[in-house]
Amino acid sequence: METFDIAVVGGGMVGASLALGLAQTRWKVVLVEGVAPAARGQPSFDERTTALGNASRRIFQGLGVWDAIAADAACIEAIHVSDAGRFGFARLMAREHGIEAFGYVAANRVIGAALWAGLTQGPRRIGLRVPARLQAVEAIEQRVELTLSAAGTSERLAARLVIAADGADSQVRSAAGIEAHVKEYGQVALVANVRADRAHDGTAYERFTPAGPMALLPLRDGSYTVVWAREPADAEATLELDDAAFLRQLQRHFGWRVGRLERAGRRSAYPLRLTRAVAPIGRRTVLIGNAAQALHPVAGQGFNLGLRDAAMLAEVLAGESDDPGDARVLARFAEQRASDRRGVVAFTDGLVRLFGDGRLPVGVARNVGLLIFDLLPPAKSALARVSAGFGGRTPRLARGLRLQ
Repeated sequence: METFDIAVVGGGMVGASLALGLAQTRWKVVLVEGVAPAARGQPSFDERTTALGNASRRIFQGLGVWDAIAADAACIEAIHVSDAGRFGFARLMAREHGIEAFGYVAANRVIGAALWAGLTQGPRRIGLRVPARLQAVEAIEQRVELTLSAAGTSERLAARLVIAADGADSQVRSAAGIEAHVKEYGQVALVANVRADRAHDGTAYERFTPAGPMALLPLRDGSYTVVWAREPADAEATLELDDAAFLRQLQRHFGWRVGRLERAGRRSAYPLRLTRAVAPIGRRTVLIGNAAQALHPVAGQGFNLGLRDAAMLAEVLAGESDDPGDARVLARFAEQRASDRRGVVAFTDGLVRLFGDGRLPVGVARNVGLLIFDLLPPAKSALARVSAGFGGRTPRLARGLRLQ
């Protein structure tokens, strides 16, 4: 049985980022992932896109992969928030805050390719078990034993710490006996790329409509990616429309701010829920990313939060000289991440509830709030700093510093 200091289970964007960070430390690390990164069935690296805040950009720079991502990323130079059918809206311009962009939009496949190129090229202290399925996890005294299966064979590994980066339905979290609370939003996210009759100007749109909130994010080629939260029956009906009918429906709900919508790519859908672990750590176990908290995509905070999890955990473990799975080490990580995690969950869940309330007094109040927000520079500056986190200590990588 081969023994490692740290086992990272889950090689999606958060898990692969953590593994790259740990490659800069003294620890012997293994990364376990069930689907090869370039495989057609790899769910983490498909054509969906992710909005990356400036803190995430700095983390990727520290990991040495930002240049590869930036080559195919679009800048978010402005943000426009509106409430369909009402008078309220808010605008934020990056140049007003002395920054190039609020963030960047890149395809998940691009991010994944950059991360895995970093993991597989050059000297690294990372062992890879890909593709390999996790069959069992068991904490035994001062270690955790993992049983893997690959190509019809079985392998057992041992590690002093196991890190769950295996998603909202985390197998590692369940094996550690850590419960998760699930809040169903009763919505399905429709995702598609669309092209208008004019190229975008770097503006990202967040629009709250009676049919559900939608985001239009700029892409490198001048088109947009659409993420539209719908009720399940509406989402199913929308998926069955032909492209022309889909574009008409999208135009009717979004409006004409980006011009006439002319082309649509393949549509996909996934259910929306808030999944939150009751504790971020267990016996020689740490949860990061969606294994700890899986959020509604409104405001695009989920991956950025998970990446800060990875950056802080890599930093804490880099500074440990004895046992990476010691309970005191894990407690220190949990304490340093608590405020940010709590704040982002409350922020995104609050937005869903606020803009999902159709009562007239609530609608008037939130639209007045949007107008006031649009006129108050301090409030806009606060929102512009959201990507740095919602309190607590900011990871060194997110501040543009070396891991250690």
